[in-house]
Amino acid sequence: MSVGPADGGDEDELNSSINTTPLVDVMLVLLIIFLITIPVVTHTVPVALPKESNVPTQTKPENVNISVNRQGDIFWGERKLANLEALVDKLKVEAVKEPQPEVHIRGDQEARYESVGRVVLACQRAGISKVGFITEPPAGVAQ
Repeated sequence: MSVGPADGGDEDELNSSINTTPLVDVMLVLLIIFLITIPVVTHTVPVALPKESNVPTQTKPENVNISVNRQGDIFWGERKLANLEALVDKLKVEAVKEPQPEVHIRGDQEARYESVGRVVLACQRAGISKVGFITEPPAGVAQ
């Protein structure tokens, strides 16, 4: 009685085929993970961002210049205003003029964002439609 191949050949024959089932399983799992996570990562609101431009300020006598120093004090031209309500009252007078003057805000770079934000809010409350920020160009930029 013999236990083995009937032809009497080698007992250890080599199997030269590769089992690809685990590889396919791993690839399918990775595909599912990527399909789930990519829309989450790239989910953004489509907006058209403005292009950077440096336009010299057209200084007109009717423009309103408001300055905010580092302590948060508000100045109308060269005069310091007592409070935010005084600013709103002055801006309401300017808002009814035809054509409406532009408001240029000069905020100190060390001033808190909150201080400049109050000036913008005052312009909004008064009905000013054109508000601009005055900045200095970076060093080394030709004007």
